[in-house]
Amino acid sequence: MKLKLNALLVVASITFAGSSAFAQASSWKDSYGHESGGRYAQAAEAMEQVLREAPGHSFALMRRGWLNYLQGRHAEALRDYDNVLLRNPNALEARLGITLPLMAQKRWPEAAAEARKVLAVNAWDYTAHTRLLACEEAERQWDELARHANALAVRYPSDATVLVYLARAELARGNAKGARSAYAQVLERAPTNAEALGYFSKST
Repeated sequence: MKLKLNALLVVASITFAGSSAFAQASSWKDSYGHESGGRYAQAAEAMEQVLREAPGHSFALMRRGWLNYLQGRHAEALRDYDNVLLRNPNALEARLGITLPLMAQKRWPEAAAEARKVLAVNAWDYTAHTRLLACEEAERQWDELARHANALAVRYPSDATVLVYLARAELARGNAKGARSAYAQVLERAPTNAEALGYFSKST
C-alpha cells in the first residue's frame, strides 16, 4: 500500500511539473505575441504569470525589464535589471539593458558607466560602444566622440552608424572636410541614409 501511495505521489508530481511547464510555455508565447503587436503591457503581464510561479526566474525578470522600458516605466525597468544582476553579476545583457532606461532619463554619465562595465569584460562589444557614443554626443564631448568613432570605424569598417557619429563630431568641431568625408562614407554603406543625404543637399 505504501509503495502504491508513493508511486501515485510521483505520478502526481510529474503531472504537476508538466502542466506547470506547459503553462509557462504558453505565457512566453503570449508575451512574445503581444510584444510583436505593440501590446507591451499585456506582454509584461504574461511575464508576471511566470514570475508568480518562479519569482527568481532571471530571464523572466530581464524580459519584464525590457517590456517595462518599452512602456516608459524606467524605474521599474531598472529594478528588474538590477534584480537580474543580483542573481547573475556576469549577465552582460542585463548590464546593457540598464543603459536603456538611464539614457531615456538622460542620465548620461550613469549610462556611460554601465556601458564601460560591459567593455571592461568584452572590449569591442558593439552595442556597448554605440550606446557610449550616444552618451558622448549627449554630453557634447566632441573630441572624445570623434576619437571613439574613428576607433570603431577601424573595427567595424562596414558600419554606417559609427560614421554618422563621426560626422556629427566633426561638424561640431568645425571640421567641414572631416564631416564631408564621414558622410560620404556613410552613403557608401547606406545610400538612403537621410542624415547624410540631407547634409549634401544643404552643402551643394
